[in-house]
Formats: sequence, structure tokens, C-alpha cells
Amino acid sequence: MEKQTVTIYDVAREAAVSMATVSRVVNGNPNVKPATRKKVLEVIDRLDYRPNAVARGLASKKTTTVGVIIPDVTNEYFASLARGIDDIAMMYKYNIILTNSDENGGKEVQVLNTLMAKQVDGIIFMGNRVTPELREEFKRSKAPIVLAGSVDDEKSQPSVNIDYVAAVAEAVKNLIDHGNQKIAFVSGPMDEAINHDYRLKGYKKALKDANIAFDDKLIFETDYTYKAGQALEPALTAAGATAAFVGDDELAAGVMNGLTDANVAVPDTFEVITSNDTKLTELVRPKMSSITQPLYDIGAVAMRLLTKLMNNETVDENTVILPYGLMKRSSTK
Repeated sequence: MEKQTVTIYDVAREAAVSMATVSRVVNGNPNVKPATRKKVLEVIDRLDYRPNAVARGLASKKTTTVGVIIPDVTNEYFASLARGIDDIAMMYKYNIILTNSDENGGKEVQVLNTLMAKQVDGIIFMGNRVTPELREEFKRSKAPIVLAGSVDDEKSQPSVNIDYVAAVAEAVKNLIDHGNQKIAFVSGPMDEAINHDYRLKGYKKALKDANIAFDDKLIFETDYTYKAGQALEPALTAAGATAAFVGDDELAAGVMNGLTDANVAVPDTFEVITSNDTKLTELVRPKMSSITQPLYDIGAVAMRLLTKLMNNETVDENTVILPYGLMKRSSTK
């Protein structure tokens, strides 16, 4: 026999109180006498009543649910951001619906529409690009949207990031200071703003400041995967590169191991510096030097910014830039 779902009405009847009182107890409202609260909680335990978040949402026009769009759940960079988001969401009593968009523009729009149909109160978007189609959907959304560790070149949405241009410029300057003149720039697709408008700009700035001519033969555009990085060794060697700035840690691990497999000594013959300082940097040998980003904080600050927007609180700054650093390990001299 199917178990009947226990409703708020059943709890109210058993405890001999109004439904409004049960609702106040469930939502932690302090305006309930301690004896009444105790009685209601005992009934809730006995009947195993579980408040229906959707029903609560219909009554209050709020679902206390936040949608999080992540391009790749297995990518350590986005996984670290998600931890920060989740902790703050719990603190403010929001539930999270986590969706994977597979870095696919069409799927991102579909996932966004699915979340909006579920009437989420807000959305955090993580992705490597904001397409015009996606931007249109953002404009249509009644729920506020915050970008975490993701850039929108039109700055049409609130966002939390680091200064990627300055960070990459500093990382490349570090390689130049070690005597490298031919530094490869290895990144994901160039049609992503993060690569074309930020990372490449930082790379070019460092070269210009050091009076080194830009050479597009040293630009390598590939996928954000270990295998893609591993396959680059012949091309890097052919281009005469003696160092590389890499836009993703998994990609960088592939580059470094590909070099090592070809008996190219890292860092003595070839230096590598990466971008995200995820735990991958510590798992490879030699350990990788990297730009450091406060990944957990980027997620946490994005979620806090979203809670303010959802509650119509005043927000001082829509574009939040957090500090970055440079962690020197053994993949650079």
C-alpha cells in the first residue's frame, strides 16, 4: 500500500493548532510559544512530515531555490567555485539545483529555461563564454543572475572574478624575467572572451612591456583537456618555444607530461605556468607554478551577491574583482 503524503493540514490537526502556526514553526519564525513549538515539532517527528519546498514557494512566491549552471562538473576549477556557492547557500537556507551545460551554447540556453520554469529565485552562471543567445535569455529572466569566475565582455550581468589581464601579464613577465623570449600562449577556444579579451591581452601586454615582438606562431588554441595538452609537444618544439603560459590546469598537466615524455626537461629546458591553481598543480611532478585565484571565495561572494539581489538589497558594486597571486612551484626556475 502506498504511503500517504503527510500534509501541513495533518500536522495542524494532530497538534490542534492552525496551519499558520505550523508554517511559522517550520520556517523558524520566533513568534511561537516554546510549548506550542515543542508540541508541533513532536507531531512533525511522529508523522515524519517533510515540508514541500514547491508548495511553500507557491504560497510565498519564493521557492528558496537557486539554480547553478556549471559547464563541466569534473573540471576542478568549477568544482571549487561550486563549493563556495553551496556553503553560502546553506547559510542563507537556499536549496541548490546544479545543472551541467557541457560547455554547449544550445544546452546552456535550454538549461537556463528549465531552471526558470522551475521558478528558481536566482541563478549563478559559470561558463567559458556568454553567447548573444544566452545574453538575450538573461535579459528575459525575472530572477537575478550572477556570473561566477566567468566573464561577459558586455558586462551586462553582475559578476565576481579576478583581474585576468593583470594576472596573466604578471605570470608571463615572470617567464620573461627568467630569460625566455619565445613564450607559447596555450588556451582553450579563442572565441571565448576569457581567452581572447583577457588572457591574450595580458600576454600581449607583458611582451610589449619587455619589447618582445608578438608572434602568432606561438599561439596554440585547443580544448581544455589533458590529452589536448599532451599532443602539443611537437608543435611547441617546432615553434622554438622555451616556456608556456597555459589557460587551464588540466591542459597544463597534459603539456608538461607531453614534454617530459619527449625527454624535454621541465623547468631546465622548458618552463610552464598555469592559470587556476586547482589541486592538480600539486598532484603532478614537477608541481606547477600558477596564478592563484580565491576559487572558493569567488563562489561564496557570487552567492552572497545573489542573495542581496534576490532580497532587493542595495548592492554597492555589481562587478566584484577579488585579489589574485602568483604561486611559484617547480615547473618554473
